[in-house]
Amino acid sequence: MNSGADALALLPELFLLAGAVLALLAGSFTARERQWISRVIAVVALSASAVAAGVAFAAVASAAGPVAESMSVYDGSYILDGGTAAGRLVVALSALLVIALGVDELRGTARESETYVLILLASLGAVVLAGAADLLVLAVGFLLASIPLYALIGIGGTKAGAEAALKTYLLGALFGILLLLGVTVLYAVSGTTSYAGLRGALAAAAPAVVGVGLVGVLAGLMFKAGAVPGHFWVPDAAEGSGTAVAAFATTVPKIGGFLAAYRLLEMMPGTVRWPLLIALLSVLTMTLGNLAAYTQSNPRRLLGWSTVSQAGYLLMPVAVAGSVPLALPSLVVFLAGYAVTNLAAFAVIAAYPDRTELRAYEGLAAARPWHAVALVVALLSLVGTPPTAVFLGKLTVFTAAWDGGFWWLTLAAAVNTVISLFYYLRWLAPAFRAASPDSPGAGEFSPRPWAGRTAVAGAVLVLVAGVGAGLAWAALGGLPAG
Repeated sequence: MNSGADALALLPELFLLAGAVLALLAGSFTARERQWISRVIAVVALSASAVAAGVAFAAVASAAGPVAESMSVYDGSYILDGGTAAGRLVVALSALLVIALGVDELRGTARESETYVLILLASLGAVVLAGAADLLVLAVGFLLASIPLYALIGIGGTKAGAEAALKTYLLGALFGILLLLGVTVLYAVSGTTSYAGLRGALAAAAPAVVGVGLVGVLAGLMFKAGAVPGHFWVPDAAEGSGTAVAAFATTVPKIGGFLAAYRLLEMMPGTVRWPLLIALLSVLTMTLGNLAAYTQSNPRRLLGWSTVSQAGYLLMPVAVAGSVPLALPSLVVFLAGYAVTNLAAFAVIAAYPDRTELRAYEGLAAARPWHAVALVVALLSLVGTPPTAVFLGKLTVFTAAWDGGFWWLTLAAAVNTVISLFYYLRWLAPAFRAASPDSPGAGEFSPRPWAGRTAVAGAVLVLVAGVGAGLAWAALGGLPAG
């Protein structure tokens, strides 16, 4: 492709970049009471990006299957296939839901425009990670996804937000250095930064050196994905930042991080036993996240540890990257289902931001039944209950891991799924109890309107995605119908 065609193929990314620049300019030259203009610009940019990504996804799906390779641009440094198109689409739609659930929280604040700009830039970074096919592009995507995230977490100016931002920054700097070190090592032994040339070049290199480089790169990507060992920032960011930012930080970076890890690992030679490493990280991540969530009384921190556990399940198809045809489709399905589910759960929190304890939700079902239903749908979807979106995701990733020979990983994931049900029930049980006299809020529920509507809409999307994606998967031959 020529440079003009290459640029045209990156329309979804260009819409995000243009939206960030325009939103920044609009916020710089308009009064505080008119910062809604930046919100409109962000919504238009994200909508345009989603439409362009949807068109690209439909074109690839009709030509070569939903996640088959299509083409690359800029000398093969950026891949354009169904995985990239799906990543673009999920990122854009997730960011739109974040803005919707955060309207009440962000409207009229001193940093409203800046928040939308940073969301667009961090979303662009996640998309670049999803499509990177070169180690240098991967490094750029990591930085672009990380630096705006640090600012987002601390932008509220609260003590808890500043602490979370500092922890995220320090961990990000450490794991970013490890990623760059890994890139340097892999380039030194292979003589190329292109994924296309890595497999053959690294096959003849010393396995120990390749392993060191690969572990360095993976460490950085696990930070973005919120998985062990780069997970420490997630619960603090979920609790200390604003609700909209917490929803964004626990959702969108994972999309880029996991797709980037998948693309890199499927190009690794068999001389390094990376599948076992990823499988062990998967078990550690899901188990640690579930056990830590048990002790949480703050719903935001509970969801923070929940997102860590979900990262463990998302690592399952990554462990069989390149060896099981089902791996990439299952990863995409799980990412999409997880994104809408996690955002629906955070939308419930955004509707009632002052309720910082699980028991503060006592009486929710009686006072706001639709919000209680939205909470039930979101949390049961995180467990993996049919017919929700995450159910299909878990079914497919379990199948992929099993087909790849990791029966013990599938068994560990099934046990962790059962375990997770109990701490989600710790949140659901108070919501369906009558409010006690000493309950925080005493059963009075006055929701923020935008967040409340987003919670209900998100729950509907969770069910629609679960049923619709299941039917589509069966139609495409991924699973037997019925």
